[in-house]
Amino acid sequence: MTTPWGAYALTRFPEDPRDRLRAWDASDAYLLRHLAASGTPMNGAVVIVGDRWGALATALAEHRPTQITDSFLAREATRANLERNGVAPDAVRLLTTQDAPPDRIDVLLVRVPKSLALLEDQLHRLAPGVHEGTVVVGTGMVKEIHTSTLKLFERILGPTRTSLAEQKARLVFCSPDPGLDRGANPWPYRYRLPDGIGPLSGRTVTNHAGVFCADRLDIGTRFFLRHLPRGRGAERIVDLGCGNGIVGLAAALASPPAEVLFVDESYQAVASAEATYRENADGAAEFRVGDGLSGVPAGSVDLVLNNPPFHSHQATTDATAWRMFTGARRALRPGGELWVIGNRHLGYHVKLRRLFGNSELVASDAKFVVLKAVKR
Repeated sequence: MTTPWGAYALTRFPEDPRDRLRAWDASDAYLLRHLAASGTPMNGAVVIVGDRWGALATALAEHRPTQITDSFLAREATRANLERNGVAPDAVRLLTTQDAPPDRIDVLLVRVPKSLALLEDQLHRLAPGVHEGTVVVGTGMVKEIHTSTLKLFERILGPTRTSLAEQKARLVFCSPDPGLDRGANPWPYRYRLPDGIGPLSGRTVTNHAGVFCADRLDIGTRFFLRHLPRGRGAERIVDLGCGNGIVGLAAALASPPAEVLFVDESYQAVASAEATYRENADGAAEFRVGDGLSGVPAGSVDLVLNNPPFHSHQATTDATAWRMFTGARRALRPGGELWVIGNRHLGYHVKLRRLFGNSELVASDAKFVVLKAVKR
């Protein structure tokens, strides 16, 4: 990535030489060009929110910024990119969306997330540290910035306008109004599960902002719940890509002796899963933010339940699913099972057969399939 201050070598995390997706895009470059051309003073407390792969933090590391992210992968990418470019690891303070934000913010740079809910939550959390002189600049691709995006900035921080588009990217400029009545932060959100879904019927779910299906049970998970394996004993079960933890909770309630590990790369998701579990169950459970099952000992798991995502930010890719399946095979003991739900058109059965040597169709409807693969 070439910037007014020089060129930086950047990669996504985990690094894959076959991955042709860049670790930065036109909106990152546009923001950096604007900061240089406008002479934005960077000598105060600089906060970068939603930096997807550490491109902004690496380019601005000399200003010792604070990076706030919901993504474990983005955080690790930032660490790796700082090292790759010869920057000291302590040049950037790394916080998650679950950490308390800085008390004072002089420059706030926001990479607009896909989730409006996450943007709303983060602006509410950051607002107390923003003052009348804070420079607030958002950035994103044109397709990511909508009228609703601008209204959030305006309602929570102050008057907002946008730039002209460059290379399909746009900037958002906000003039903070500390006296604004922004109301209370509505996140996390709690809702009651519907009846007719077995042990989960009528139970309460907690969703932090940005987690999939924040206000209802989605149809894919509902279908998966109807076809989960039953009658398991004192096993180690993993809810891989757990989201708000509904699937892992269902497994725990169906098999009280089991120990359930909830894993996701989203800090918001794991916080949601833990809150949901603690309210509804009291069995053995572990909650881990990480890159799939990379930190789980080989051969230590009996059952993996997985609803893999097929988007990485705006890019459609099967790389995440493939990494999840590969990690599951390594973590499973011989005879252990991976259960997967996905849209029919994704063809997960082909990947499972290639990796496990087998794939069984457990259930299907017009949209979804539930598949099982056994580690031989």
